[in-house]
Amino acid sequence: MKKRTLLIIAKQFCASVFKSKAIYLLVLTLVVLLVIAARSGVAYYDQNHYRIDHQQMARESWEGNPDKHPHRMAHFGTFAFRLKHPLSIFDFGVESFTGNAVFLEAHKQNVVNFSEASFSTGLLRFGELSMAMVLQTILPLIIFFIGYSAIVADRENGTLKILLTQGAKWKEILFGKALGLSAISLLFCLPFLGTITFILLTEEHVVQDDWMRFAIIVIAYSLVCFILSFITIYVSLKSDSSKNALVKLLGLWLLMVILVPRTSQAIGAYFYETPSKVEFRAAIEQDVLKYGDSHDINDPFFKALKDSVLQANHVKTVEELPFNYGGFLMSKGERISANIYGEHHKQLLDQYRKQNQLTQWLAIINPFLALKNLSMSVSGTDFESYVHFQEQAEDYRYKLAQKMNSLQMKYITPNPNDKTKGSQVSRDQWKSFSDFQYTQLTTEAAILNVKVSIISILSWFIFSIALLVYGAKKATAI
Repeated sequence: MKKRTLLIIAKQFCASVFKSKAIYLLVLTLVVLLVIAARSGVAYYDQNHYRIDHQQMARESWEGNPDKHPHRMAHFGTFAFRLKHPLSIFDFGVESFTGNAVFLEAHKQNVVNFSEASFSTGLLRFGELSMAMVLQTILPLIIFFIGYSAIVADRENGTLKILLTQGAKWKEILFGKALGLSAISLLFCLPFLGTITFILLTEEHVVQDDWMRFAIIVIAYSLVCFILSFITIYVSLKSDSSKNALVKLLGLWLLMVILVPRTSQAIGAYFYETPSKVEFRAAIEQDVLKYGDSHDINDPFFKALKDSVLQANHVKTVEELPFNYGGFLMSKGERISANIYGEHHKQLLDQYRKQNQLTQWLAIINPFLALKNLSMSVSGTDFESYVHFQEQAEDYRYKLAQKMNSLQMKYITPNPNDKTKGSQVSRDQWKSFSDFQYTQLTTEAAILNVKVSIISILSWFIFSIALLVYGAKKATAI
């Protein structure tokens, strides 16, 4: 395969494409979509400023409390807000359907609230116009439209015979046109990638890890452009008319981009059902009641606990204990309820992960799905990134509750006659407990979560090359 011939055919293909006025209409359409998607992405990410402000307000409210009983502070609680990843500008993922704030208090694990979907119209279910959505959905159509007649049209007008008689090999023709189509595809991607680069450069909170994620996105979308271009040329080669080639490619797009992703989600939800919010809460409360109520001094479980504590400390009443028994009791109850919630939450997440597994494994045979999964994960907008926030918020909530319980044990008098301790704790203790700080999922973890998608994209790239090599061996000019 001669490099010079390959490049000549690629350049000729690009030149013929840009002679058509239709290509400029496509460029204009894509630019308009880019502007809309970019504005949406920036507005989407700008919500971080509001979340940071509200996190500071929650902290000021927490620290502004006067001296009081620590158990009252445990129920006063605070908020945890989830900050968006810088690359959420590019890919919104599932973030519009998951919450971004949660109220943290003792004895109770509240759900994450305030998702975009809860404030929007029903139109959100059809998807948002993000830059990733345009590249994943619209760009494949453009590639198919530009390249569907690349080979079959030349066969119909006799150009293929001329090329072959002039010494061009089938491999050179196929790969030349495939490279030309790939170059045009990448040209369509450049405005999007350039826009993201500019936004990241102007964003003050971007770190090296974010640039690494962006590099992965660039490589992934570039590889998929090559894959789609190679497949388009192969379909054009194997079709007996331009119309037939276009119908095949449109059918492929409809199947891979629309039907398979939506069907896989529906099938996953059907086979792995999840409880409703009410059922989930009821199951937790039922298991907690099996242990007893730590607020009820006559509860059998906690009465037995009290007797064992009194016996271990060689005293007869809780007032004689060297610590506040109420704080100890709350600490024990908190540990029990947190463990029960953690177990139920793990079971719920396992069901959701089983639902998602079907989509993840289908990515092996669907490069569109593989790209979507990879893009969301690297952009920090996938399901696992959301779970990561939930886990951090729950960990902070538990530590806050137990800190207040330990303060009660240490500083609150169990005996009204004890003048060395009081019924309140200094407000300085509220300030000493650090604020909630959300950290994004690491890049390594994000990559590991979508290793199947990465393998799929690389495999499809190799397969698409092999497809053209095979096509070149079986190709005919008639």
